[in-house]
Amino acid sequence: MSKIYLDNAASTPIRQEVIQVMNDVLKNYIGNPSSSHQFGRRNKALIEISRISIASSIHALPSEIIFTSGGTEANNLVLRSAIRDLKVKRILSSPIEHKSVLETILDIARCSKIVIELIKLEEKGSIDREDLERKLKNNSITTIVSLMHANNEIGNLSDIEEIGFLCKKYGSYFHSDIVQTVGHFPMNVKNIPLDFAGASAHKFYGPLGIGFVFIRKGLLVNPFLTGGGQEKNLRAGTENICCIVGMAKALELAYSSLNEEKGKIETLKKYCISELKREIPEIKFNGLSDFLDKSLYTILNISIPIKNNILSFFLDLKGIAVSEGSACASSYVRRSHVIEAVSGKDPSSYLRISFGIFNKMKDIDALIDALIEIKKNIGKTFWVKI
Repeated sequence: MSKIYLDNAASTPIRQEVIQVMNDVLKNYIGNPSSSHQFGRRNKALIEISRISIASSIHALPSEIIFTSGGTEANNLVLRSAIRDLKVKRILSSPIEHKSVLETILDIARCSKIVIELIKLEEKGSIDREDLERKLKNNSITTIVSLMHANNEIGNLSDIEEIGFLCKKYGSYFHSDIVQTVGHFPMNVKNIPLDFAGASAHKFYGPLGIGFVFIRKGLLVNPFLTGGGQEKNLRAGTENICCIVGMAKALELAYSSLNEEKGKIETLKKYCISELKREIPEIKFNGLSDFLDKSLYTILNISIPIKNNILSFFLDLKGIAVSEGSACASSYVRRSHVIEAVSGKDPSSYLRISFGIFNKMKDIDALIDALIEIKKNIGKTFWVKI
């Protein structure tokens, strides 16, 4: 049985070129980068070269890039440090943010006297800009806005440039989870009024367990993890040199081939949408995922009126990997908080199909054939009457 991977929003396969540079580091670089001898200095140079490369990719200053274990740590670092160091008293966010934002602000609220306000959603899950501005106008207390660039489950894109300018207009800080868009969209933090942003390498064909946070120069001066003085004295601990180098290489390759690879993936998504509509007319698209100009081109989220959310299980039996939502929430029994926010208590099964550079048209054909077969074989038993 062939294996088909359509869960790239959870984690992308690693590029061979990235594996090669990581292998070189593992084989030929020894020592602690904080050591003063030549082995340490050599390793430290690798880290700083990688920092310069990543900063260049998003038009940041090297000093504005801090390495983390991934997007979850980046979000925690920003939100917790904003409360402590910037004296933030209010957090504005949305009901469909990643768990690493929503759970973090809830935890902060349990420990501190912080005001938490969730911005209303328009139909299909878009941020209600007017509600955001109404809340920002009430700027009597120091505020940070935390809104993701692209939703990791339904792919909705937010205009982070417009949001950033609104935040600046009313004197608020702006943090964005850009995990799903770094390496997939051009990113110029010189032109976007972002104060903070976080990314993970495994979303752009790099290694797992490494990421970075962008912190605008002049913000957050106290360490998040205490110990040594690594990472500009913000994050103590010996650096993961191999993965840092791999991440820098992955981001460099992502942007050097962006136009070609984006075009290829967009073609796959368009084809998948058209085939789903043709073969399974009962299908529903969640959020704005079927609007190519308003959603992330790597994500398509669908609902099919089969109860108990069993589609991904049957697809897995056929060797096709998709997901029901965020991989970070896969251990939860309850339905996705994102799907509930945009679709209510719809009993249908829902799937996130996410495309990548290694997918081909035949993968889409296999997915459609499998869904048709599942509908035929189990539809009478599990079909939901809407």
